[in-house]
Amino acid sequence: MNDLVTQKGIVIMTKKGKNGHAVLSKDEKKRLRRKVWNRDKYLVYMMIPVIIYFLIFNYLPMGGLVMAFQKFKPGKGFVGIFTGEWVGLKWFRRFFKSAYAWRLIRNTFLLNFYSLIFGFPIPIIFAICITQIKNKFLQKGAQVITYLPYFISTVVVVGMMTNFLSPSSGIINQLIQKFGGEPINFMSEQDWFRPLYVISGSWQSFGFNSIIFVAAIMGISPDLYEAMTVDGANIRQTVWHLTLPMIRPTIVLLLIMSLGNMLNVGFEKVFLMYNEAVYETADVISTYVYRQGIASTNYSYAAAVGLFNSVVGFALVSIANRVSRKLNETAIW
Repeated sequence: MNDLVTQKGIVIMTKKGKNGHAVLSKDEKKRLRRKVWNRDKYLVYMMIPVIIYFLIFNYLPMGGLVMAFQKFKPGKGFVGIFTGEWVGLKWFRRFFKSAYAWRLIRNTFLLNFYSLIFGFPIPIIFAICITQIKNKFLQKGAQVITYLPYFISTVVVVGMMTNFLSPSSGIINQLIQKFGGEPINFMSEQDWFRPLYVISGSWQSFGFNSIIFVAAIMGISPDLYEAMTVDGANIRQTVWHLTLPMIRPTIVLLLIMSLGNMLNVGFEKVFLMYNEAVYETADVISTYVYRQGIASTNYSYAAAVGLFNSVVGFALVSIANRVSRKLNETAIW
């Protein structure tokens, strides 16, 4: 018996099998694939540059990780990656026995931990505040103003910080001196590096990061807010009992992704901000890999340290994902 069924949004004529399910012949399958291709081919074309990008810059370089277990010699070129002397875990043992290992791991973790603790809630709070503004012109204006810093180059941001915090001509030190204080060389003080890194990062990204939370809040049905108002709930109660529970899956997913970067501090900003005077609190794994791999040409050693960083990041994501799935059934996979 023939029947009309829908496969991938396309209506086709099929026959029913013994179990009552639709059975497609070879010609029907071929026709279905052709129709699907004609319908979605432009989406596939749009995906091709993205796939090529990830293949070239993300997947192909993974082959070079074999250097972490070899004694790589640059003189042999690309072939040397696969023909180097095998040394096993030598470079990993060397890293963990070095005097810098604990300092690098500590600094990398603390910079990300402080950025997560102080930077992650700000976009959520800002998104909630933005959605409470009734004046649409004021709401859009506030959003645009807070989005703009995200598009400022990291080099420009660090240059602004250097000028504003200059001990001789910076506006911050001028204000300190007017109130009777002594000028502070912020960029060369170990204790100031982490606060400056976290504050500047939060300022630059909180507006842009709030876009996802604003979209999640705007997706909540207005009927639910009306019901809360009818029940006599104030703004605080509405946010706590309605808004936050409704956007909790979004918060959890972004938190899991952030945990995966706990040992992956942005290299560019740290590299531009730090100097030898603040190595004790500023030197992180990515800058150490740069100095060992590029400046000192210890490619195998740098590859081993970088691989350790990536493995720890993957482990943190996996653990956070499993814990999240156990607690509230929300996870990335």
